[in-house]
Amino acid sequence: MHRLLLASAWPAWLRTSVRRVRPSSGRSLIPQRRRERGGDVIGERVLRVEDQRLLTGQGRFVADIEPAGTLHVAFVRSPHAHARLLSVDATRAGAMAGVIACVSGEDLAATARPVRAPSRMRDYRPTAHPPLARGKVRHAGEAVAAVVAESRYAAEDAVEAVDVAYAPLAVVADAEAAARPGAPLVHEEAGTNVLLARSFTRGDAAGALAAAAAVVGGRFRFHRHAGVALENRACLAEWRAGALTLWSSTQVPGILRDALADVLGLAARQVRVVAPDVGGGFGVKSVLYPEEVAVCALAMGLGRPVKWVGDRREDLLTTTQAWDEIVDAELAVDAGGRILGLRARVVADVGAYSIYPWTASIEVIQVVSFLPGPYRVEHYAAEAVGVATNKAPMGPYRGVGRPVSVFVTESLLDRAARRLGLDPVAVRRANLLRPEDLPYRSASGIVWDSGAFLESLASACERAGYPALRAEQARAGAEGRALGIGVACYVELTGVGSAIAVSPGADVATGTEGATVRVDPGGGVTAIFGLACHGQGHETTLAQVVAGELGVPIDRVRVEHGDTALSPHGTGTYASRSAVLGGGAAILAARAVRDKALAIAAHRLEADAADLEWAGGAARVRGVPDRSATLAELAALAYAGRKRLPDGMEPGLEATRFYDPYFGTASTATHLAVVEVDTATGAVRIVRYVVAEDCGRIINPLVVEGQTTGAVVQGIGAALLEEVVYDAAGQLLTGTLMDYLVPTASEAPRVEIVHLARPSPTTLGGFKGVGEGGTIGAPGAVAAAVADALAPLGVEIGELPMTGERLYRLVAKGKGAAP
Repeated sequence: MHRLLLASAWPAWLRTSVRRVRPSSGRSLIPQRRRERGGDVIGERVLRVEDQRLLTGQGRFVADIEPAGTLHVAFVRSPHAHARLLSVDATRAGAMAGVIACVSGEDLAATARPVRAPSRMRDYRPTAHPPLARGKVRHAGEAVAAVVAESRYAAEDAVEAVDVAYAPLAVVADAEAAARPGAPLVHEEAGTNVLLARSFTRGDAAGALAAAAAVVGGRFRFHRHAGVALENRACLAEWRAGALTLWSSTQVPGILRDALADVLGLAARQVRVVAPDVGGGFGVKSVLYPEEVAVCALAMGLGRPVKWVGDRREDLLTTTQAWDEIVDAELAVDAGGRILGLRARVVADVGAYSIYPWTASIEVIQVVSFLPGPYRVEHYAAEAVGVATNKAPMGPYRGVGRPVSVFVTESLLDRAARRLGLDPVAVRRANLLRPEDLPYRSASGIVWDSGAFLESLASACERAGYPALRAEQARAGAEGRALGIGVACYVELTGVGSAIAVSPGADVATGTEGATVRVDPGGGVTAIFGLACHGQGHETTLAQVVAGELGVPIDRVRVEHGDTALSPHGTGTYASRSAVLGGGAAILAARAVRDKALAIAAHRLEADAADLEWAGGAARVRGVPDRSATLAELAALAYAGRKRLPDGMEPGLEATRFYDPYFGTASTATHLAVVEVDTATGAVRIVRYVVAEDCGRIINPLVVEGQTTGAVVQGIGAALLEEVVYDAAGQLLTGTLMDYLVPTASEAPRVEIVHLARPSPTTLGGFKGVGEGGTIGAPGAVAAAVADALAPLGVEIGELPMTGERLYRLVAKGKGAAP
């Protein structure tokens, strides 16, 4: 009944879509013609292979894994945001039934070093993050002790019996206040709460502002945000025969393996990290967390598997959060709306610790790097400051800084258009990069290799019927309704290679990814990656890439990922990199396998290699159709021994290759939102939403559309609903999903998507990234639409999310009434 009630509240279009993909009879979700047909399946709308397993409850998550003798751990967490840790007394807890051990930070000090995220940035101040607090606590919810018991119930009960003595300290919960001289220090050894500061300069921004026909600007605030993956963080560690295995709900098994070896004093070969099925990540699971280190240390010390599954409150308290930035920005334009210069200062609240491996710079530096957007900005000056406070650490979340950049820049362009009496689309058209500008080095130094900038704007406006929307807006205004149209254009760097760090200054190599393609004697193909899927559909899309290269049916290809003991070296899935780096590595490995198969075929068919071609999963002699050998036949020969192979060829049919795109490739899009604002209550209704995107050569349109739709809905949540709130004492006020509001199906509009699909000129396969784009563009587009709807009242939007209360107050102020 409950499920039926929920479904009945969904929009009709979503109910229809769900019915359309519901499996029946346990059969494969891949249509029969897709399963049986070989050849190039890139670009086909193949249903996701993994969905049948996941939708029928056959997924295997960390919570489902429990080796014999597993113990369970629960953490004692600080109720204070900032306090000296005086003592931890676990006498009462240790005497409770089922309790095996109670440990403090001091107990783990000899086994696990604090995590430090090094940076190559000048004057950067790293922080030491112990697995359990030592000396003092720096944010509410920080773990100060761990209780290990035979069951989770016993561990959770015993947590309440651990006595901890604290001496509260003054709290800094505001970044600007924390940056002032004399503010209480989060890390005394740093000597300041300002962990990093960096500036960008190109041209003469001050001169451009002085000479402008109009200067618009103001203060923008993007409040703190939580990732809220469906599956909370969880991990399980086992120490056996001098080797450590960690199963973790993580996006980055390769990064965790190397980091754990370092902090635990082990060789990398002694550590295996497995990411089983992962229930969402959105960036917040791309971090090494103290709980993972603690669970590993406990398993090593106790000699039994130790497991932790976090609950939702722990997730909201301690998982990395995003955004929380104040941006003071000014835009200079000429009389025609062309950008002359841009100046900005960004202050980011980075929380209590610098996260590993991305450091505290990841969010704030991205904001200033992407503020120029897809526009020609010749004069630019920006300053970025990251400030420690007594909140949970800041980390990456889908879009990483760029949602803030797009919100600010698009808001400035709209303000300039209103000031000059110009159409906002015309202002964007005048400033967007043109094909002849490419490749283009942005004002912050990023090189855009390609991009359908003007084309995406034109396509979005055409799909939405922009002139008709403006006419409809005028009619609505005459009827007293506040209808608004918002446009947001963006560009993002995806598939980043070794030339630059994914996170500025982060001292970790993220620019390569490996793939192994193996053909067994029966012709079955296994492709193994260091990536870790958490909803992207890798088991389908990467299978399509390999199947396309080998010319075999997709159901002959099995994709394995997320296990450092099985995969070639890789770091994981994040930063819109999997299609580019994983797909590129897959192409190289599959081609190497195909080349070896052709050499075996030349020997078997007694033909010159130059006379062979590969088609339909077989080697064929050109012009002689009956002289051929299938991949399965050639694989059987490959394992039959040297006498069946050309002289000097080793047996087997597999290859491992690595791919480095070196720099990266640009994905671009235009989002167009239509909203109606109820000026009596501040409620916002999304009337229509259009996305025109260029994410390169598309491997699977269904997967791209799913990624884009989900990301757009998350972006709408950021624009209207989601906000992590702390009080002045650093206490979290949004510790449940009754307080932290995420969009549900009833808030999700139908997202109309126009694919432009212009292949990247710089990546193997022509692929670009797409996973983060919807979240990047949506907050800016929705904010622009709301501002457009309320423009007759003189309302400007400078703060996200636009909650009903905030909009009500803005409207009341615009009407001249007391809120």
